[in-house]
Amino acid sequence: MRSSSSNAFSSKFSVLQFICSSIYLIISRIKYSNGFNFNPLIQLPTNVLYRNTSTLLLNINDFGAQGDRLTDDTKSFREVWKAACSSMSRAEIVIPEMKTYLVRPTDFVGPCRSKVTLRVYGYIVAPRDPEVWDGLDVNKWLYFRRVNRLNIEGGAGGMIDGMGHEWWARSCKKNESNPCTNAPTAVTFDKCKNLKIRNITIFNSQQTHIAFTHCKGVEASGIILMSPDSPSTNGVHISASTNVELDTIIVNTGNECISIGSNSSAIRMTNIFCQLGHGISIGSLGKYNSSGIVEDVVLNRAFFFDTETGLRIKTWQGGSGFVRKVVFENIWMRNVSNPIVIDQYYCDSPLTCLNQNRKRVLHRNQRNFSHRRSYKICMQ
Repeated sequence: MRSSSSNAFSSKFSVLQFICSSIYLIISRIKYSNGFNFNPLIQLPTNVLYRNTSTLLLNINDFGAQGDRLTDDTKSFREVWKAACSSMSRAEIVIPEMKTYLVRPTDFVGPCRSKVTLRVYGYIVAPRDPEVWDGLDVNKWLYFRRVNRLNIEGGAGGMIDGMGHEWWARSCKKNESNPCTNAPTAVTFDKCKNLKIRNITIFNSQQTHIAFTHCKGVEASGIILMSPDSPSTNGVHISASTNVELDTIIVNTGNECISIGSNSSAIRMTNIFCQLGHGISIGSLGKYNSSGIVEDVVLNRAFFFDTETGLRIKTWQGGSGFVRKVVFENIWMRNVSNPIVIDQYYCDSPLTCLNQNRKRVLHRNQRNFSHRRSYKICMQ
């Protein structure tokens, strides 16, 4: 009996500890962004270009960036990336605090000659007008491709704003008379290896806040993703990636907090805070009779508040493949309409989907659930 009481107390303490740390993380960044006096423990060098024996330091302002929110600083970002990526020694790009940089859709392409670190201490904002993307790939805004050993680190004021309000207003999710079209992912990492991201806030994304596609070896921690007023924005999307670790991720969006797409494996998620939207999903898989495989997924310590669904696995009819070796444990939910959903007849289409199921869901475990409503598992 004493052991049971001790475990219950430990579980409640862990929940309280995580919620308090999450609130502190959010407040510290909001205070900083609103102009409160904040002195970082690490003072960044002020000179634009500084070289020591091992690291090349590059300040975006010395490449012509104005940081006044009105001037287009895209050229400066492209030039500083070129300098960092071509450096024979390690390079660090500094986005200074108390500045706001307007950046158009931009590709940051590798491979680079050496390790690159991007330190985001100021604001990076997207153009408001969707017409800026005319003639460009509408799925991309800040796009990192084939970069190995990239580190991205933020401070209390390090924020990325997708300026998605106009995209949302034109969405068919907002108004059914609007055409259903794609919108940009705020930050995409494609074919990157050994990637580390820490202490970054991304908000008001046009569609998905951050995506990992065809990546190997990802560590992301201390990430805040927010667009609570959006009709259908996603937090994190993982696709065709392996060895991905997410730790202390706070998501408040209109659609899925985290989604795991086809051909992904070895996914570890810990200390996930999810509010509003559709919770954490595997899938959807098998659309257009395609093959999809997701395996070796572990979610440990997750908190869901006011979401439509909590944990969901969804597959289209007619697809092939499987979902296996999935573990959900130490999950805490409050006011969640559908805590666990396994939908093997998923059909996000105005047309009726044919009844042709081939997908299999195997080895699904859930342990230590707490739900502040009637607990149920929905299987379709």
